[in-house]
Amino acid sequence: MRRREFFAIVGGAAAGWPFGARAQPFPGTKRLGVLMSLRQEDPEGKAQLSAIMEALAALGWIVDRNLRMDIRWGGGDVSRTRIFAKELVALQPDVILTQGTPGAAALQPETHTIPIVFVVVADPVGPGFVSSLSRPGGNITGFINSEASLGAKMLELLTEIAPRLKRVAMIFNSDTAPGHGTYYFRDFEAAARWSKIEPIAADARSDAEIETVVTSLRGEPRGGIVVTPDYFMLNHSQQIISQAAQNNVPTIYPWKSTVRQGGLLSYGPDLVDIVRRSAPYIDKILRGANPADLPVQVPVRFEVAVNVKTARVLGLTVPTSIVVRAEEVIE
Repeated sequence: MRRREFFAIVGGAAAGWPFGARAQPFPGTKRLGVLMSLRQEDPEGKAQLSAIMEALAALGWIVDRNLRMDIRWGGGDVSRTRIFAKELVALQPDVILTQGTPGAAALQPETHTIPIVFVVVADPVGPGFVSSLSRPGGNITGFINSEASLGAKMLELLTEIAPRLKRVAMIFNSDTAPGHGTYYFRDFEAAARWSKIEPIAADARSDAEIETVVTSLRGEPRGGIVVTPDYFMLNHSQQIISQAAQNNVPTIYPWKSTVRQGGLLSYGPDLVDIVRRSAPYIDKILRGANPADLPVQVPVRFEVAVNVKTARVLGLTVPTSIVVRAEEVIE
């Protein structure tokens, strides 16, 4: 797909999509609602939306030919996401694709009949989106982005690159994070205590609160930060990157894009791949499948990225153990 075609579609203009090699056109136009948890201008959100459009086109669903897409961008704002969830349900689409826990939580009480496919949700069982991963049991199914152990793995990588850390905060927004912040923290806390590191639960719901958390970790004993996979944090990641640099606080993120923006280190699933993999489920539902019969899928690709320049500024040396695992090394 040409870049200008993608941006035309995102902006609401019509554009033609070529049939892929596996295209199997379905007669009649279907309607797909899309609820994104990022801002419309966010490059990661654009990449994910582009991926799902291309994957659907390869399956024969061509935007503005036999598929109508109604897209809303929540931007990590819970109230705004709830408003858009009501709007999309009122349009009575054939299926709704929702990105992130806030979107799934907003849509669940609005409809028990319209099929919903979620992507990049950490814990769909805890809040009751599905009965179980193998048997969703209702009108919702989808693709998770990680398990609870992710926080512990991120801590392990952070201490590899910053072995002098004595205290580490897991930062999250309790309004938007899975389990209101507890989902990842339990494993993180256990791993920190095993490593003789003080674990800190840091709830932050504004840029000012993010600044307070980061500045509290500067100085000695040296502190670091593990950023929770939380759409509020993703939408405010530039603030974390800036504050971490100003206060000399080593920080690990769950998104590779943050390393390109100056963040030190990242470890997490390939989100674009997760979103792309939802296309066959949407295709099956549009052709008559019941979401209750489609098991929730787990991520298959995890990525490490590191910014060597940022490490030098922080007075850190990137160990070979991280370099050899990294899909991307920023010099």
